[in-house]
Amino acid sequence: MIKERKETFNEVAKEYERIRPTYPKELFYDIVEYSEIKEDSEILEIGCGTGKATQGFVDLGYKNITCIELGSELAKLTKEKFRKERTIKVYNSSFEEWNEDGSKFDLAISATAFHFINPEVGYPKVARLLDERGSIGFFWTVHVQSYDNLYLDIRKLYKKYAPDLDDTKMPTPEEVINKTKDIIQRTNLFKDLMVKEYSWDDFYTSDEYISLLNTHSRHRLLPKKDREALFKGIKDIIEKYGGNIKKKQLVALFLAKKL
Repeated sequence: MIKERKETFNEVAKEYERIRPTYPKELFYDIVEYSEIKEDSEILEIGCGTGKATQGFVDLGYKNITCIELGSELAKLTKEKFRKERTIKVYNSSFEEWNEDGSKFDLAISATAFHFINPEVGYPKVARLLDERGSIGFFWTVHVQSYDNLYLDIRKLYKKYAPDLDDTKMPTPEEVINKTKDIIQRTNLFKDLMVKEYSWDDFYTSDEYISLLNTHSRHRLLPKKDREALFKGIKDIIEKYGGNIKKKQLVALFLAKKL
């Protein structure tokens, strides 16, 4: 199932680029400050998607970036986006199979992607690729449950068409963050673990919100009939409440240094 989920993003690459939220600028400043990278430092990005996080570092002047992306369409979009940046390299490969040719990096980053990699494989490989003073800056968008009337009505649709996606059964943000902390600590490969959180509200029209959901792997794996019925119902509910929906956004950043 993990392999199937991580491959669904490639089907909606352009929609992913258009509708997925970007990450707050403060997050990139925090990674730079913690890792103490310089403008000529080498950065490894695991699961770059369409280059949303890549752009955050480029905007700050850090352009020596090696991007690994499993999805061919996603990798193509990232290559096109940074075609003028000769020091940004994009490899269409899984991280597990990527041949690094002895490269060493000062910083490894991953944006809402590393959970698709077996931690018993992924973290040791990252540690091997890091310079002796290297750092990781892994971050994820964390789902925040909402309980206003609009979301309560939407939740009824999930119970009907996609009960496995009913978010009342999902871990809380605190549980998600603590689980990731535990995974990193149990590797015994990193030290000085630090967690930072960034939160804000985004607002979507009904069409935009459906487009956003359509980029989520678990929604894409629903049977087509159920997915279409779910999306139509959600759109109708949002329209009933005025045509817009507020979504709470939370990003958790995990910083650590190589042991």
